Amino acid sequence: MRAMKMILLAGAALMSIGAASAPPSKMDTTAIAAQRFGNDAPWYRDRIPFFESADPKIDAVYYYRWALYRGHQRDLGAEGYITTEFFDDVDWQRHPYASLNDASGFHIGEGRWLNDRRFADDYINFMYRSGGNDRHFTDHMADSVWGRFLVDGDRADAIAHLPVMNHIYRLWDDKYDFAKGLYFVEPLLDATEYTVSSIDASGGKDGFRGGEAFRPSVNSYMFANARALSKIAAMAGNKAMAADYAARADALQKRVLHDLWSDKLGHFIDRHQSKTDFANYWDPIRNRELVGYLPWMFDLVPDDAKYAAAWAHLLDPASLAGKAGMRTVEANYEYYMRQYRYLGSAPECQWNGPIWPYQTTQVLHGMANLLDHQTQTGPVTRSAYMRLLRQYAALHYQGNHLDIEEDYHPETGKPIVGLDRSHHYFHSGFNDLILTGLVGIRPRADDVLEVNPLLPNAGDPQALAWFRVQDVPYHGHKVAVTWDADGSHYKRGKGLFIEVDGQPVAHRETLGRIEVPVARAPTPAIQRPINRAVQLVRGQFPMGSASSNADVENVHDAIDGRVWFFPELPNGWSSAPSPADQWYAIDLGKPTDLARAELAFFADGKSFAVPQSYRLQAWVDGDWRDIAVPKGSPVANGVTDVRWPRLQASKVRLLFTQAKGKAIRLAEFKLFAD
Repeated sequence: MRAMKMILLAGAALMSIGAASAPPSKMDTTAIAAQRFGNDAPWYRDRIPFFESADPKIDAVYYYRWALYRGHQRDLGAEGYITTEFFDDVDWQRHPYASLNDASGFHIGEGRWLNDRRFADDYINFMYRSGGNDRHFTDHMADSVWGRFLVDGDRADAIAHLPVMNHIYRLWDDKYDFAKGLYFVEPLLDATEYTVSSIDASGGKDGFRGGEAFRPSVNSYMFANARALSKIAAMAGNKAMAADYAARADALQKRVLHDLWSDKLGHFIDRHQSKTDFANYWDPIRNRELVGYLPWMFDLVPDDAKYAAAWAHLLDPASLAGKAGMRTVEANYEYYMRQYRYLGSAPECQWNGPIWPYQTTQVLHGMANLLDHQTQTGPVTRSAYMRLLRQYAALHYQGNHLDIEEDYHPETGKPIVGLDRSHHYFHSGFNDLILTGLVGIRPRADDVLEVNPLLPNAGDPQALAWFRVQDVPYHGHKVAVTWDADGSHYKRGKGLFIEVDGQPVAHRETLGRIEVPVARAPTPAIQRPINRAVQLVRGQFPMGSASSNADVENVHDAIDGRVWFFPELPNGWSSAPSPADQWYAIDLGKPTDLARAELAFFADGKSFAVPQSYRLQAWVDGDWRDIAVPKGSPVANGVTDVRWPRLQASKVRLLFTQAKGKAIRLAEFKLFAD
């Protein structure tokens, strides 16, 4: 009934739209992309939703996060793209792909908002078709696949991997306590380490391994995955599977509420699963942790004042509220912020107090759910939500420079780990929070567009006077949402405006919920050109070679499927600064149809510059022959597309003339048949 009422209200609002209240003109996306991304603007221009607001710092982080997403797309060639967590290899990744499954929910959550559906789709295919989800860590990937469907509305893609998703869910029986009806996990394999359960299980001596516990995290993930599988199975017409997973989700929800809620602490907590000299099976942990808010991220928690009161701890400086962000354990924990683990002299990752963008993202999603559709919100207000969202945005800044890292000191906001691998770390979400929280687009399975911005009213210090987002994909359409508190910014009337495919469909003068019927339309076909030059394994074809700096790793980096232009982390083959004329070649190992190349060059205005001139050659009939001789230089920190009449060749090389005293860094060299 509420949905119908709101749809009718939206319809009434639509009738009020007149010339004075017409939506604002579209943003100049070409100019914005050029300003935000420089020469790499073409990658973003037709892909991302564009956003602007009265808060320039939020805007800057929003576009930085799209650059982060773009940089973490690794091209596997015929297997498509995956999303990485670290830019470079780490020991615990799935080799040779550099994939990890713990942050996959965030990766899919961000990628579902792109107009180019390839990246999220390829990543889901890899995780389920190619064995990418190896259960190295806990995850909520099935739930994120459902979340992607809520945005794009593509039923076929949503059900494509149902058998494998079902299989992976059942594999988690090895971490299921049938007597208690709950899942347990070692905190390290929950993408955390040095938590209360693992530290206390060691008597305070360690905490990297061990400390298996029934945690709010893994049980919330499995609840969400079961609920998603029930819905996907129902959509696929598998009534038995749908009923089974609905029952599993219901049973798990009851157990979490009954057994992982602590009346003493007023919080969801861990219980020890393993017995040690210092911990007994089923004992509750003794302190509150940030992980206790994860049940709200997945709408596991009923609309009840008893549970909502737990959010007071998040706002309490004596508990989980650090000056710079959310503590992962409250400050009165005996081992709060004790540093146990180092790599050399550098501190390593711990979850006994530091701010982690990973859980900060999860908690902000949970807070948004609480504000959006629960009546009992305890101490949580829209002002508090926006304050914490801004606090999270501030963590992205290192001075005036944007660089999200692994973890931060909760009082200073300074990075703790600070290792090379930590720069531009994609272990969290942000743009999904902006679109579903601040802007308030609440994607749904039915043919309705629902918008409810989580902004406080004018006069509140956390209010936003205006914002606009456009080119947001939704059920085969493009949506725009505009807020102008008093009409002074866009000068088209005050209030909240909704557009679908460029046409105004709803308006209200105040902040609040709008629901608009939107008939589902076919999603655009995904284009999948295949990079023929990529190679993940050193020493196999395709194989690179170069005229200088021929170290195997250096040469291989130009064909490893990675493209980014962040100066903190070198990427690609770097030549010697002399001589002027040099080359980079790719041996494909067999004759291959080729018609174009993509060349990505990094330049920093110091040591590295793009070539002054360049040409491409192919090995044809036992000799090198020019196939393309472009005029001028390729672009710096972007992609240069070079085309030629289609031919078949087994080798291709790039010849170039360097600027005097400068080296070149070829970030990536790709070859395509079309």
